[in-house]
Amino acid sequence: MEIIKAEALKIGDNINTDFIISGRYKFSITDINELAKHIMEDIDPDFVKKIKPGKTVLVAGNNFGMGSSREQAPLVIKAAGIQAVIAKSFARIFFRNAFNIGLLLIETDTDSIQNNDLLEIDLDKGLIVNLTSRQKLSIKPLPEFMQKFLQEGGVIEYLKKYKTLTF
Repeated sequence: MEIIKAEALKIGDNINTDFIISGRYKFSITDINELAKHIMEDIDPDFVKKIKPGKTVLVAGNNFGMGSSREQAPLVIKAAGIQAVIAKSFARIFFRNAFNIGLLLIETDTDSIQNNDLLEIDLDKGLIVNLTSRQKLSIKPLPEFMQKFLQEGGVIEYLKKYKTLTF
């Protein structure tokens, strides 16, 4: 996979799906791009303004994506232009939903990453280099089949293209 260079946008632990996208929009906004304009607004009303589409990674602590199984949570992250989510751990259903739609999730210790740090992510080497602090972080390797799903935009897109889950 390609190397990703992006700026860190850091948040805390236990970010639930209602923080990612408030349930109050569940039925009133159906367009995912419109919904993405409300990402994390209950934590920070100006959060969406801090995202540089295609040049931002979200950095969190433990248990990112806990709560409901709503697929809108990973969808709005992707639609907002966030390249990946880096966290110490992810809620299981969020983890699955994210990979289903092709959102890259990376597990590593995020304590040393600061807001606005410039990060270089190399999935093939299993490494994040913090270009701001020069620190290197090992990441939990992604199985080859998950990397293939990501390259195709998620499980559904992979199935549309190859008509099978055989690798």
